[in-house]
Amino acid sequence: MKRIENATSRQVTFCKRRNGLLKKAFELSVLCDAEVGLIVFSPRGKLYEFASAASLQKTIDRYKSYTRENLSNKAIQQQDIQQVKADALSLANRLEALEKSKRKFLGENLEDCSVEELHSLEVKLEKSLHVIRGKKTQLLEQQIAKLKEKERTLLKDNKELREKQRDIQPPPVAPAVTRCLPPWPRNLPAPCNDDVDVETELYIGLPGRERSANRDSG
Repeated sequence: MKRIENATSRQVTFCKRRNGLLKKAFELSVLCDAEVGLIVFSPRGKLYEFASAASLQKTIDRYKSYTRENLSNKAIQQQDIQQVKADALSLANRLEALEKSKRKFLGENLEDCSVEELHSLEVKLEKSLHVIRGKKTQLLEQQIAKLKEKERTLLKDNKELREKQRDIQPPPVAPAVTRCLPPWPRNLPAPCNDDVDVETELYIGLPGRERSANRDSG
């Protein structure tokens, strides 16, 4: 595509394309409900314009306002980007300083430290140890208190169980009494389980005379 050299042909083509362009702008505004503004200058400097709004100046003002806000937003975004970069650089420097301090606390890279720096590091370590020991003591005291509370609870439960067991315990049963026979005399023969004939005598009279009667009969 190149410029038409013949002036007459160029003017005819301009008129046709201009009318087609104005028609397309009108169709775009109607079909799509878009705000369209069109400005065309002919080769001879004549102005042709189309505006779907009340006036072309209104569309131009809207365009200027939009571009101004857009440029302002871009400037703000650029400032925000610069601020983010500066913050990132500052955080990187702080992180590097913290890493160096951490290595020193671990006893590394102490060759370049002066006496004052080592003394300051020692003081910081002592403060840290004091805080850590205090926290450790606090946790141990809390654990001991919990264990004592648990012990009291267990003792209380044990006492209640004993009382309940005492309430439901049956009454004691009297032990069985076993009668023991006196020992058998040593000068007498031991009794046996065989049948033994027993002789019985009946004596009538005063007591003591049965002995004399037995002697007389003997």
